Amino acid sequence: MTLTLYAHPFSSYCQKALIALYENGTPFEYRILDSEQANAEWEALWPIRRFPVLVDDGRTIVETSIIIEHLDLRHPGPVRLVPEDARTALNVRMMDRFFDNYVMTPVQRIVSNSLRTPEARDPQGVVEAREMLDRSYAWLNRIMDDREWATGEAFSLADCAAAPSLFYADWVHPVSDAFAGVQAYRRRLLARPSFARAVDEARPYRHLFPLGAPDRD
Repeated sequence: MTLTLYAHPFSSYCQKALIALYENGTPFEYRILDSEQANAEWEALWPIRRFPVLVDDGRTIVETSIIIEHLDLRHPGPVRLVPEDARTALNVRMMDRFFDNYVMTPVQRIVSNSLRTPEARDPQGVVEAREMLDRSYAWLNRIMDDREWATGEAFSLADCAAAPSLFYADWVHPVSDAFAGVQAYRRRLLARPSFARAVDEARPYRHLFPLGAPDRD
């Protein structure tokens, strides 16, 4: 078995894939995208220039959720990240889409806006992104009332998505005390060894965060 992951430690979507690998102790080569050689290999594999990219015995797999499903099928470990039961799996996939689309996407919209020149910024877009995050926090707070993890008692693909999403979301649009359930869930995610490892690996890059590198977490 030869697995190679092209990724950057500070990327939310790369952390999502890393959590899956770390959860099951899956051996892989980590090609960090911080050198010309690694970047050239990555671009040759996926000219769309999005990461992470997984190479499994010569086969290229892209898109983080697909990477995690691939790992679950081809390199299963003790932690099943996508349940075998189809109905349960559908809920896991729905929550995965929720965190990617309604938490991480507005976070990236706010961050991307801060990187633009002043004349190219989109204040209304930022307002809309923050409103989306508030709606997402409120909905998530309700459903986490009786859950330990995103879909219940079992850690899954959805939690791999939730961890970096909520981690960075709280930096750009803090989760208020009104959403104590979300705050508690975020703390549980940070305490999970697989995500704690990904967070620690990203610490040297915090100065790159355009809205300021928080001195917490």
